[in-house]
Amino acid sequence: MRTTIFGIRTTNTEGVFDITAQCEQFAREASGGGDGLLHVFVPHATAGIAIMELGSASDSDLLAVLRELLPADNRWRHAHGSDGHGRSHVLPAFVPPFAVLPVIGGSLALGTWQSVALVDLNVDNADRQVRLSYLG
Repeated sequence: MRTTIFGIRTTNTEGVFDITAQCEQFAREASGGGDGLLHVFVPHATAGIAIMELGSASDSDLLAVLRELLPADNRWRHAHGSDGHGRSHVLPAFVPPFAVLPVIGGSLALGTWQSVALVDLNVDNADRQVRLSYLG
């Protein structure tokens, strides 16, 4: 198994961040053109990984749904940080902190409109890490 970690600086607002290029590059290098699995993991209690279409307002739709489902207010018992910080700790139950993707011939076997995204509602921490692990 080969593993790498890369950093991503998100903004101080909630967001969906495209990490497909980093995943594709690592899969290509780690696989040597072969087949296997890429495990994408974000080691944070307040972020998740989504496989979805990006750039066509789907990312905005996801954030709108999460705002309705997990409002940024003071209802959360986990109540340190900014208003609504507790919702960020609930996010991984809905958007898991990992995804496993097939690698075929050294490339991610994503659908035509699929991308790999980091979903982050935590406005208190803009420095994130993503761990990529390839198993051939």
